[in-house]
Amino acid sequence: MSDRAPQPVERQLPTEESRDLIALVRDIAQREIAPRAAEEEDAGRFPREIFSLLSESGLLGLPYDSEYGGGDQPYEVYLQVLEELAAARLTVGLGVSVHSLSCHALAGYGSKEQQTEHLPAMLGGGLLGAYCLSEPASGSDAASLRTKAVRDGDDWVITGAKAWITHGGVADFYTVMARTGQEGARGITAFLVPGDAPGLSAGAPEKKMGMKGSPTALVNFDGVRIPDTRRIGEEGQGFSIALSALDSGRLGIAACAVGVAQAALDEAVSYATGRQQFGRPIADFQGLRFMLADMATRIEAGRALYLTAARRRDAGLPFSQQAAMAKLFCTDAAMSVTTDAVQVLGGYGYTQDFPVERLMREAKVLQIVEGTNQIQRMVIARHLAGPESR
Repeated sequence: MSDRAPQPVERQLPTEESRDLIALVRDIAQREIAPRAAEEEDAGRFPREIFSLLSESGLLGLPYDSEYGGGDQPYEVYLQVLEELAAARLTVGLGVSVHSLSCHALAGYGSKEQQTEHLPAMLGGGLLGAYCLSEPASGSDAASLRTKAVRDGDDWVITGAKAWITHGGVADFYTVMARTGQEGARGITAFLVPGDAPGLSAGAPEKKMGMKGSPTALVNFDGVRIPDTRRIGEEGQGFSIALSALDSGRLGIAACAVGVAQAALDEAVSYATGRQQFGRPIADFQGLRFMLADMATRIEAGRALYLTAARRRDAGLPFSQQAAMAKLFCTDAAMSVTTDAVQVLGGYGYTQDFPVERLMREAKVLQIVEGTNQIQRMVIARHLAGPESR
């Protein structure tokens, strides 16, 4: 490998405060996250202490109101923080994105009393969240979920199971979508469930291809009783709350994907400029130079796409279509770039001695989570041509 260290991404940031923020994130990523990433991922170790550090540093509530412990940062800045974290270790970057997703319902739809009571601990008090929408039999068809919440006086009793839950079993709170009424989207309500609620349990973490340090588990609700004060929004409003959260969450996944791709490109460039064949660096060969150029172009295009969507969100403009486009393009680009990075390193790229094989395995899940890329294409097409005819 070359001794030349990768150059930090040159970012266009709106304020001096945001530039200082990115500098802080890079310092934490380089000192605390990246050096342990390969070893801990191989061991399947969840870095809870890193999330505690991020919370203490004010990095778990960046896009939310400072009145409740948030960072008052626009999505344009928050997403670039996610990119930096994901480049160091996807388990951390995606974990922060999922935590932010878990806070979205209460921050956007909760009452003033609920926000005052719960948000400070969620945003800056060391708590970690999980988002519970998918179920064993309802993934892409989320409106068909079967987990039920039944009213019992001033309480609700939740029964059912949620699948593929990031932070399942380690989260301090769960934002849960459950059926309280009729079939379909209009019968779903959102709830904030504490992680230690009696009747809540998690299965063994899934044995995944990548992101082995991030626990993904089935979460069971066996008669979990919570007061009505933990219902978020109106009865029947849960599905619209969930979709609103997913629009923002997809931007988080897009930013994480660009971070993974950037890390893979940095490794590929470092290797190609240091590896000698036929008496010169392999980076001198045109076929490989063109491959690196294409990788870099996909990354820049993805970054521009997710930032455009973020700026629309920050300006209060519709951004659902752009979020789907960003999630689709950036995650496909990450899969392509990481695959090419393995190819650049040749046989070494296929070994665990270099990080590109791990990055390639991790990139795959980003094409699946928070709506598969086939679902993203459906979302985009509906904006262009309207709903499908029945």
